[in-house]
Amino acid sequence: MTYDIAIIGGGIVGAATFYKVQKENPNLKIVLIEKEAQLADHQTGHNSGVIHSGLYYTPGSLKAKNCIQGRHELVAFAKEHGIDHNVCGKIVVATEEAELPFMDKIFETGLENKIEGIKKLTGEELKEVEPHVEGIGGILVPCTGIIDFRGATEKMVELALEIQSESRLCLNHEVTDVDSSAEIAVVTTHQESFNARYLVFCAGLQADRLAKKDGVQLKEKVVGFRGDYYELTEQGKHKVKHLIYPVPNPDFPFLGVHFTRMTNGEIECGPNAVFTFKREGYGKTDFSFRDTWDALTYNGTWKLFFKNMRFGINEYRRAFSKKLFLKTLQRMIPSLTMEDIKPGRAGVRALLLRQDGDTRDDFRIEYHGKSIHVLNAPSPAATASLAIGGYIAEKANEQFDL
Repeated sequence: MTYDIAIIGGGIVGAATFYKVQKENPNLKIVLIEKEAQLADHQTGHNSGVIHSGLYYTPGSLKAKNCIQGRHELVAFAKEHGIDHNVCGKIVVATEEAELPFMDKIFETGLENKIEGIKKLTGEELKEVEPHVEGIGGILVPCTGIIDFRGATEKMVELALEIQSESRLCLNHEVTDVDSSAEIAVVTTHQESFNARYLVFCAGLQADRLAKKDGVQLKEKVVGFRGDYYELTEQGKHKVKHLIYPVPNPDFPFLGVHFTRMTNGEIECGPNAVFTFKREGYGKTDFSFRDTWDALTYNGTWKLFFKNMRFGINEYRRAFSKKLFLKTLQRMIPSLTMEDIKPGRAGVRALLLRQDGDTRDDFRIEYHGKSIHVLNAPSPAATASLAIGGYIAEKANEQFDL
């Protein structure tokens, strides 16, 4: 069979693209190709499960527009299809005077992005919302929530397959080669080959490698950063009622360690952010020669290291020290003890790192011949997934003349 479209990558962005393109074009035969034995097995299934509000993102950027639209779509989707979720709200906490200007800037960004219901809190008001938090000010963001992203991914694929009986999901199919030089593209996996008129790549941690297989002249490289989590024990859970975030440090490209209520009733603390020696390695000592070589022979990686040397060292120290991790958590909740936290899981996030070491690129979606490539889709891509899928469906209709 020749498929109309082959989508490579079964995370939530690939699943949302499959669902949106199939819904828009019910007659098309589409194949979704995923290398793992189940959907959502990497970034989607290992993140903190937060439905982001859009508070932090530059007004007008793809991140801001897609996050806000995607949030509304995702919550509606979860309600309609019974996906575990809870719009529980979050607070952003300032613990010292130096953080207040950055908190004010975030608040102004939130207003520009029309984030509904956001409100500044005094230290006293913080106490009313989160009695165990110690801070001098904060922001209440009532529209932030939590969701089962893996469940949402599986439902999107299930719905797409119901629309068109000749569409197909192929798990355990790792793409080894792409040939899009002829009229019909051929995607080869270690199990079989697929013919398709058009290709869409949503490959996350492998986005740069598959782009190069498709002939894209890409200067940047994907570099992975592992995030370790702790969980609150039963005796510590009463100390957290919402999602609790610090004011992000503007000099560091991550949001900082935070507290997240999960849909299964657990409460996670984290993640930190450390360079990983294996793109899909979730253990502290996981190692891949190829991944390490790719990252450490790239100038952008070293520029990032040198720009963030102090932060990077602190993150590594925390990765191997429960005591240091606890100390970071105690900045917002001083009453936490060693008995309140236990080691949890880990995730790896993919960043398309620029040659100057900058990680703060917008979402990046590019066209190449008969292909669309999602090259950079870090957080809040899971929240934005349905909006990204809709955007790709629209562009596919234009680019591919569907």
